[in-house]
Amino acid sequence: MAFDGAFLHTLLPELNKAAGARVEKIYQPSREELVLHLKRKDFSEKLLIAAHSTGGRICFTDAAFENPAVPPMFCMLARKIYSSARFLRAVQPGLERVLELHFEAVNEMGDPITPKIVCEFIGGAGNVILTDENNKIYDAIHRSEITAARLVMPGAVYCYPENRGKLDILTADSNTVIAAVREKGGEVSAALLSVCDGLSPMVCRELCLSAFGSIEAQASDVELDKLISPLESLKERINGSPEYTVLLENGALRDYCFTDVFQYGAAYQKKPFDSGSKMLDFFYSERDKAQRLKKQSGDLIRAANTVLARVRRRMNLRIKDLEAANDREKYRIYGELIKANMHLIKTGDTSASVPNFYEEDMPYIQIKLDPQLTPASNAARYFKEYKKMCAASRSLGELIESDKREADYLGSVLYSLESASCAADIAGIRDELAASGYIRAQKAPGKKNAAPRIEEHISPEGFKILVGHNNYQNDYITTRLSDKNDTWFHTKNIHGSHVLLKNGGAPVSDNTVLLAAKLAAANSRAKNSSNVPVDYTPVKYVKKPAGAKAGMVIYTRNKTVYVTPWEE
Repeated sequence: MAFDGAFLHTLLPELNKAAGARVEKIYQPSREELVLHLKRKDFSEKLLIAAHSTGGRICFTDAAFENPAVPPMFCMLARKIYSSARFLRAVQPGLERVLELHFEAVNEMGDPITPKIVCEFIGGAGNVILTDENNKIYDAIHRSEITAARLVMPGAVYCYPENRGKLDILTADSNTVIAAVREKGGEVSAALLSVCDGLSPMVCRELCLSAFGSIEAQASDVELDKLISPLESLKERINGSPEYTVLLENGALRDYCFTDVFQYGAAYQKKPFDSGSKMLDFFYSERDKAQRLKKQSGDLIRAANTVLARVRRRMNLRIKDLEAANDREKYRIYGELIKANMHLIKTGDTSASVPNFYEEDMPYIQIKLDPQLTPASNAARYFKEYKKMCAASRSLGELIESDKREADYLGSVLYSLESASCAADIAGIRDELAASGYIRAQKAPGKKNAAPRIEEHISPEGFKILVGHNNYQNDYITTRLSDKNDTWFHTKNIHGSHVLLKNGGAPVSDNTVLLAAKLAAANSRAKNSSNVPVDYTPVKYVKKPAGAKAGMVIYTRNKTVYVTPWEE
């Protein structure tokens, strides 16, 4: 993630808008998070300081936090020092990923003090450190070892992380930066990262792309003076005109930056924000939500995968048995040949060499015999095996088709779990698997299922378009909410949602058909593909076979349209 020193610098004006606000409440939702509720007459915001190794940040947030019943000791200490304190300002040393929050308060004796909260966002070593005005440490979320070169312990004096001698592009002349890049040599983006403080790899690549049209430009092959204009533009972004942007890959969160990003071309989509806090709040809340949903659905995914693997193994064994049964005709022929040559075979023979009159040249073939059986019994044994394989062939074909339907159903369940957007979707899938007997039911007996929540869109012509997000919702849309003249959409031979266009037989434009088809493609396993085939047909041609599992239907008289989900 691009929470670099430059990004942190762009947040300073936003954070300093809280100057003069009082610390009304302090919470510590988790070990690495501290929340300060800052309030004054015209201002009320929650300030989140997160020292996570993969999500360190500081921003105002609208998120609701679940706090522990008993506040941690660090939280109690912070409350003792900073409760009712007045926030003065946020200060950043250069472009370091370090931020000082200065406060004005009184101690237990009633004397005025000016404590600080130092926030460090340095790679995988984030920290929140409480200090007095002389940098003496009260405590820190992450204490250092006593033998550490830089001591972060109660009673120690706080000092900044070691300065690596990099250039601050806000104070250094652009020519000085270029001279350092020239001396470093090699790939320009890597050289910029090495000599400039507070810039992430993404920002360095963006500078290189803007100057030379390539992120892989070599210092020895380009005119480095072309970096001057991009560097000056970057300074303006950092000093007051950021362009906060979240990068998405077909709806999935990928990264964010304080400046527009062009290095990924059309591979990523961009979502702009007018506030760094709003952007960080959106990015991490969506990321955390996705992680929570993944955790909630983990047991269901494992259960569905286990059953799917078992079904596939069983189906493969049945396919092998069917292939063997397809060779059953030879057993009938053996029986017929033994009957025709019974006068040449004696009880006790282990084999018989007889002419095969079922072939044109009547070649002799060797037939194994059971020496304990009479010739007639050996013939009967082969006829019995033939009849057994005939019966097996009929039943195996039906069982294999049943296995295919079950595997297809479980594949649709796995897709629904992967694409679930809320806890209610996962709960619905859990109920579905329990009703199908795959997992144990958790609901109390007698509790009725509520009508599922259905995603709804409105076409430009005013028609409703309904989208299912699990098999129960798909069933509900197709069998309960549809009119026989509505139009039904589904990706062709690809797991995905049932999509219903509520047009009641009224003519619709090509744009409406394309919109519904794109919704079907976007809510399928092919959501990241292009030219996705989507079938559509009136609902009267969509049938649910008797005994079919939820979401399983057959349809006829369909047309097919090819769409790319993310195209406008």
